[in-house]
Formats: sequence, structure tokens, C-alpha cells
Amino acid sequence: MPLPFSQIKSIVGDDNLLRSPEELHCYSFDASKMRFVAEGVAFPADGAQISALVRLANEHRFPVYPRGSGSGMVGACLPQGGLVIVTNRLNRILEIDADNMTAVLEPGVITGDFQKAVAKHGLFYPPDPASLAFSTMGGNVATCAGGPKAVKYGVTRDYLLGLEMVLPTGEVIRTGTRTMKGVVGYDMTRLMAGSEGTLGIFTKIVVRLIPAPESVRTLTAVFSNLDCAVTAICEILRDRIIPSTIELMDQPTICAVENHLRIGLPVEAEALVLIEVDGPEVVLDGQLARIERICQKAGASRTEAARSDEERNRLWQARRSISPALGQIRPGKINEDVTVPRTKIPDLIRSIRSLAEKYDLTIVCFGHAGDGNIHTNIMLDRKDESERLRAGKAVEELFGIVLELGGTISGEHGVGIAKSPFIEMEVGGAGLDAMRKIKRALDPLNIMNPGKMFVSDRTFLEGSFV
Repeated sequence: MPLPFSQIKSIVGDDNLLRSPEELHCYSFDASKMRFVAEGVAFPADGAQISALVRLANEHRFPVYPRGSGSGMVGACLPQGGLVIVTNRLNRILEIDADNMTAVLEPGVITGDFQKAVAKHGLFYPPDPASLAFSTMGGNVATCAGGPKAVKYGVTRDYLLGLEMVLPTGEVIRTGTRTMKGVVGYDMTRLMAGSEGTLGIFTKIVVRLIPAPESVRTLTAVFSNLDCAVTAICEILRDRIIPSTIELMDQPTICAVENHLRIGLPVEAEALVLIEVDGPEVVLDGQLARIERICQKAGASRTEAARSDEERNRLWQARRSISPALGQIRPGKINEDVTVPRTKIPDLIRSIRSLAEKYDLTIVCFGHAGDGNIHTNIMLDRKDESERLRAGKAVEELFGIVLELGGTISGEHGVGIAKSPFIEMEVGGAGLDAMRKIKRALDPLNIMNPGKMFVSDRTFLEGSFV
């Protein structure tokens, strides 16, 4: 049955409804590089219009797909027909309460813009996904986004106090509180963090803030042995220093970045670690000196500390250049965000090297070593069917290895479409069935973002990549 376009138009207006093939194409993909086309794309102005659209979807039995900026890595916002509901017009910061250190905002607010706005009040919103310059707060909540600062500050759910949202049946509810404490009823707010648009559409978000750190110090350390690098990371944390960032690049990543930038990176090293601490100015120089000593004792062949913003930016240059550097290796990649206990990182990377050799693939690893979140990039040309099939087999084996090491198949990207065939590997049959029951209870007609999380095979993905 085609969408009731005249009724949708009466809700959002003609200028806020897209129908032409070229317009629909722009909302058919995300950072996963998969492609699925909707029948229509609507841009509601407020929660009332979202509620009306969802009620219409229940009446006419068509699916709706919530979407922010489309920066997700697993296809969580991609449509399969139906109506895409884009929340970017709901883009106001409604309140910043500096005294109580809370804020209320709409889901279309860009994360980086929100961080700059609260910084003017001397406050700090720590979650910092790589996409913060263009990803929306609604999408960050829907995926429970993390980022480099998670090792010290945690992820999106750790700052989420409450929500206003439209349920899959069209009702509007409010969850949580505007206080630090609140234990009345089930914790619906935490349930919604990471629900990937399957349980509702956010219309308002309440978050807590913290005081902005006074100062920042940055250091890089080069290691000829990966185990020594991980030993240093663990020793730093055992020494009661909690860096705001601990980023790791493995040897293939170092080589890729050096080929791209030609800045003299140590391509013979097994690991390059970037460490950042923040806090009171008076303590940071001492902390940085302790970190340098720990790294050197653990076997670092070289350390370098930044003493100015210019030097700090130079130390970050290699980390920020990874994505364009990888594009020179192969035209495409499968980016998995697996996470293991910190001490298991060497076991994980050694296993990944074995997978690369077994399946004749280039696999590079980098990421947030402080919390064990290693981005595993399987480089490939998706037009090469043999390479694509080998990469698929490597992904499945990778997930098995990660779970054996006590980890998770997704630290911050979520499940969406790409990882839905593997979710049962981690949560088990009974766990997956419990999730399905929650979905059915809140969305009896399967209106809200169907086809995500609960797909049992990969056959529908064939031919869907762009």
C-alpha cells in the first residue's frame, strides 16, 4: 500500500515532504555504505507533528524510520520502504541551567555545537564521538555514543537524565528526572539509550553537565612491542591516574598514516599511544611526568609531551588522519568497534593478524585503548565478490574471538542492520527473546524502525552496498 502522502503533507506541509527519486536517494544511506530507499521523507517541526505521523503510520500500517544526520556505522537509520522521519528541524537548545549543571535540548542539535554552547558557561559535556561536528544529540542517544574520552568520563547514557519521546503507538511520554537521583518505576531512560530508534522518537533530551576541566596535557609514546604498550596503559591506571584519552595505533595503521602524511612516524614500531590528561593546572605537569616514567619503564622507545596548543595539535595529527589514510589502502572497509578488557588487547590484535593472513586481507586496528574499544578495519573492495565473502567470514570469526576474550561485538556503533545477525552470539537466545518481548509490548504493529537488531540472517544484505 502506498504512503498516504496527502495526509502526511497536511501534517508537515508540502515543503517538508520529499518524494522524488533524487531526493529519496539522499536519505537512503549512512556511514555503513549500505543503501535502502524509502517511499517518502518527512521533516516534522515538533513533537506534535511526530506524534501525528506515528499515529498515521499505525492507522495505515506503514513503517517509520527515525533519522538524524545519518552518521551511524551500522545502518540503524536506513529505511526499507515506508517513511523516514528526520528530526533535524528540532534543533534548539531549550535551556542551560548553569547552577544545577543540566541542559534541555531537542534531538536535532549538533553535538559539537552543544559542547561549545555549554563551554561558554564553564561547563562540559564529555561524550565526543568522531562525528561530533555533524552528528545529532538524538542520534547520539539512540546509539549511546562514546568516543575517546569514555575512559575517564563514560558514554552518553552516563549523562542522560530524562527524555520526552513519541512511542511507536504515537503516545508522548516523559522519562527520568532533572535531578541526579530518581528511582520511581522502571528506568525507561536507560532502556531508550542505545535503542537505535526501535522503541520511539526523542523530542526532548535532558542531560547533566560537569565543570569544564581547567587545562589539558598531551603525550605520545612509541613502543616496539604491543604487549609493552598495553602494560604501560594498565600501569598508568593502576597508578591512580585516569587520563581523559588513551588512543592506540597498531603497526599497519602507523604505516598507512605515514604513507599518507610523510611526517616521520616510526613505521617499525608495533604501537603508537596518544595519552591526554585534564584537570587542575597545578597537578597536570606532575601527572604527565609520571606517565612518561611509566611508559619508559614499560619499554617505550620514545616519548614526546606537548607544551603548547600548537604542539598538542601536531601530536593529534596522526590520529586524526587515520580515516583518509586508510582510503589509500582499499576503496572500502568494514569498521568493527569491538571491545575487550584492556589486558586482552594484545591477544585480540594477534588474533586479528592471524585472520588477516588466513583470509588474505589487510586489517588495521586503532582506537580507544583505555577502555579496550579497538576499531578493527577490514579493508576491501566491495566490487570484488571473493574479497567481500572473505571479509564476511573474517567478521564472524572476529566476533567469536572477541566474545571468548570476554568482550562485546559493539562498543559504541550499535547493532542496526550490519550486526543484527550476530546479536544472539552475545546476548543468547533467552536474552534476545526478552528484547523481542519489550519491542512487541511497545510496538505491537512493528511500526518503528523495523528490520533492526532482530534479523536472523544476512541474505537480505546482498547487493545493498553502495
